[in-house]
Amino acid sequence: MYRFLFRPKWLAFHVVVVVGIVAMIGAGFWQLQRLDERKDFNARVIERSQTDPVPLRSVLARIGDGSLSVDEAEWLPVVLDGTYLPDQVVEFNVSQGGRAGENVLTAMLTDDGDTVIVNRGFIPLGLDVPVAPQIGVAATGFVRLSEVRDRGGLTDADDGDPLTEIRRIDVPRLARQFPGDVAPVYVQLIAAEPPIVVGDPEPVVLPELSNGPHLSYAIQWFVFAVCVAIGWVLAVRRSLRSRLKAAASERTAVGRP
Repeated sequence: MYRFLFRPKWLAFHVVVVVGIVAMIGAGFWQLQRLDERKDFNARVIERSQTDPVPLRSVLARIGDGSLSVDEAEWLPVVLDGTYLPDQVVEFNVSQGGRAGENVLTAMLTDDGDTVIVNRGFIPLGLDVPVAPQIGVAATGFVRLSEVRDRGGLTDADDGDPLTEIRRIDVPRLARQFPGDVAPVYVQLIAAEPPIVVGDPEPVVLPELSNGPHLSYAIQWFVFAVCVAIGWVLAVRRSLRSRLKAAASERTAVGRP
């Protein structure tokens, strides 16, 4: 009765169904993994960002002696005093609050002798890049990691000339055009003295700390897998009924005088 299930076209159908179900279940578990990663990221950002600010020099010293990794330093609030260097670089193709624009990157020579790249904040497209204050600045910000190119992402010019715009905050690349030993991390500005005023770049906001759509996506993939399995059962039952009906009709026809 079920021999038809072992015919070549049915075997191919079984393979397609099994591969589809396995792929969908795998996609569902991948979304659950992404959810766990998102929760871990949110918890890490919240825990670190709400600590009391510490001097950037102490964080850099701990990174230097190995007692604190660069990854562990990210999102720690720090304070630093120094003077901005005049040359600025913009990170283009960014958005904030639903607006497209650029982030303004300025190197600061700190009073401790460090050179640190500071993301002063966001400006909407069409606005001129504000000049950095050329007086002493007391800044507060978050430690951030150098950004790396995603697979398939475009690269920035690497002909040795100083950059005026960049696709991502690539600290090693930017360090080539600033004096001194540039810190391996950059600082995302929160507040400063003299204070940030209208016309200055807007401080970059914290990332959205929601769980995202990963759970709903996972449920959808699992539902799709169940639907494919049900579709396979229905297809088998329909074919079986058709074959039984055809066999019954054939027996009736044979039995006629």
